[in-house]
Amino acid sequence: MSTEIAEIRQLLKELVISQKETDAKFKETDAKFQETNKKVKEAFDLFTSQWGRLMESLVEGDIIRIFNERGIKVQDTSTRRKGSYQGENYEFDIIAHNGKETVIIEVKTTLRVSDVKSFIKKLQKARTYLRMDDDEVIYGAIAYLQADAGSEIFAQKEKLFVIRATGDSAAIINQPDFVAEKF
Repeated sequence: MSTEIAEIRQLLKELVISQKETDAKFKETDAKFQETNKKVKEAFDLFTSQWGRLMESLVEGDIIRIFNERGIKVQDTSTRRKGSYQGENYEFDIIAHNGKETVIIEVKTTLRVSDVKSFIKKLQKARTYLRMDDDEVIYGAIAYLQADAGSEIFAQKEKLFVIRATGDSAAIINQPDFVAEKF
């Protein structure tokens, strides 16, 4: 009987050692997984950032022309206007202006209704954020590559200019008689 007990004890010791080794391997594998996950996230963030800049460049190249054709005689553009006002951070993708009229453009690869709603909230604070005079007119515009769930229609109903980015250019899709909201 004592031989059997000794064998069982030996097996239990080996099992404990084996479990400790397995736990160590799991921890090592988890650490490698976490590192890989971090690298994938960094690569995705870089891709997303570069893709966003490409979209902004595509849209910005036609902004002056397409708004001049609509009677808003903007003369220049600026991109990625960032700042903070009373602890509140803001960023505008593209701003086109002429000193009397300003068009603030939000650029999205895929436009969603929630993007339109968020952008309208930013537009309502834009005059304060950008420290603009009360007599300067502000228009809003949403530019996109593709739209989900009628978000481009929703944007038009909210009186925003809607710009569709296509291939190598961008175009306003609102009807010619469209009247934009002044923010």
